[in-house]
Amino acid sequence: MTPTTPNRRVLLKSAAVAGGALLVPAAITTATAAAAAPQFAHGVASGDPLPDGILLWTRVTPTPESTPGSGAGPTVQVRWEVATDTGFASVVQSGATTTGPDRDHTVKVAVGGLNPATTYYYRFTLDGVRSGTGRTRTAPAVNADVTKLRLGLVSCSNWQAGYFSAYRHLAARTDLDGVLHVGDYIYEYQVGGYGARGVTVRPHDPTTEILSLSDYRRRHAQYKTDPDLQALHAGQPWFITWDDHEYANDTWSGGAENHQPNEGDWNVRKANARQAYFEWMPVRQGANGEIYRRFRWGKLAELSLLDLRSYRSKQVTASSGNAGDPSRTITGDPQMEWLKSGLSGTDARWKLVGNSVMITPISLGSVESKFLEALGSLLGLPIGSVAANADAWDGYTADRQELLGHLKDNKVKNTVFLTGDIHSSWGADVPIDRSSYWYNGNSAAVEFVTTSVTSDNIDDILKVDPRTVSVAAEAAIQVGNLHVRYVELDSHGYSVVDVNPQRVQTDWYYLADRTNPTSTVRYAKSLATADGSQKVKSVSGPVA
Repeated sequence: MTPTTPNRRVLLKSAAVAGGALLVPAAITTATAAAAAPQFAHGVASGDPLPDGILLWTRVTPTPESTPGSGAGPTVQVRWEVATDTGFASVVQSGATTTGPDRDHTVKVAVGGLNPATTYYYRFTLDGVRSGTGRTRTAPAVNADVTKLRLGLVSCSNWQAGYFSAYRHLAARTDLDGVLHVGDYIYEYQVGGYGARGVTVRPHDPTTEILSLSDYRRRHAQYKTDPDLQALHAGQPWFITWDDHEYANDTWSGGAENHQPNEGDWNVRKANARQAYFEWMPVRQGANGEIYRRFRWGKLAELSLLDLRSYRSKQVTASSGNAGDPSRTITGDPQMEWLKSGLSGTDARWKLVGNSVMITPISLGSVESKFLEALGSLLGLPIGSVAANADAWDGYTADRQELLGHLKDNKVKNTVFLTGDIHSSWGADVPIDRSSYWYNGNSAAVEFVTTSVTSDNIDDILKVDPRTVSVAAEAAIQVGNLHVRYVELDSHGYSVVDVNPQRVQTDWYYLADRTNPTSTVRYAKSLATADGSQKVKSVSGPVA
């Protein structure tokens, strides 16, 4: 397709083991084996933990013709059980629900009546056949004096660009309280549309770009056949929000860069994407269809998950220069008020924000010219004073100033943005005013950005060896942006975010080779922000 404006993923398409050494709980080794039972070929999952409840998910295949997206097959009854032990001798909740082709044979159960801060095991049964066993955990009581929250942080998991080894290494850890996925869980492209340096490692199904409800269902189903994804879903509760590729590249409220007039009505495609997403993902949907929502982890932390696609204005173009127009929005007014009131109104020590696109302001003025197009397109950042493709908060500066001003005016401390989208690793202070940061150091929050699970980054775009030419660009970025404390443009992997009363620390882990299904992983870097500081600093090593 021919884009109408430059953008990071059009460029991407044209360009063509410290944390993983822990053991998987014995009870969960059967979860990935669930795929061996054709009735439960897509595994089990849990998400959105509350102090008294959890959301459970699976998908059943009751007959051979009941394939994802087919609209075929019978309506069936699926039983579920929740227990405190792996042998299900102590079942605490159980029941049955029906599913059929109207919801693509997916099953979602909101289980209540559970105890806070408790590990539970769950399974499903269809016609006497049991799924694998999943493990999950409820959140602590609202006013509990909690001393730890530890999350895996992931983003940008493109099937065609490699294998999900990042998920495998996170699934091997026994120290996590959950997983935070901040968007691009699936990708919409056709086979060959977006791979690894232009090479398709694993072809998408369906082979065409996804448009219809059946297409989106099949694509979600394909991703959930991945054994590493199944293992991580089965072992941990997930907190999830979407970015653009769950719909189409560079989505905004009224369309997307990767949606053309010959592909039908955008609102129909959007409805298809949303329906399949809520069928196939262990996430709760609000009364008005919203996905932005909030979770509390005792008195220690509150996590606000944002939706930065459904309500945003169209991205500015390179020639318009109107990124600061106050009539433009990335959040929409209701979500902005919800976010501001939540951040200033909570008594939780740490305010975590699951944020799909980068909020830290970045200038590329000091970067060598050959990197400008690649960086501007990948990151959605301004070149000079004009937004080249401001898909991030840099293209919606009025909203950013409103939010950061609210934090400043209300003396809100300890806001931490946890972000993905940009296929690279960043740690930064979020300055109240970038132009004056160099002399007053005023920072309203901090941001930790995880890299991609598989999607192309700078060395891939430029088709050079990792850690060669990008090193100079990283140094130039930091010289021109003193609030950026860490940037790494080349590696793929995941992060681990550890929260305690004294600080929030993020550890970055990088894969040896995303195209190798057995890739090893290495620890790379740790940054932390201390209680009350609103500043990022380096620390010596990963959390134990």
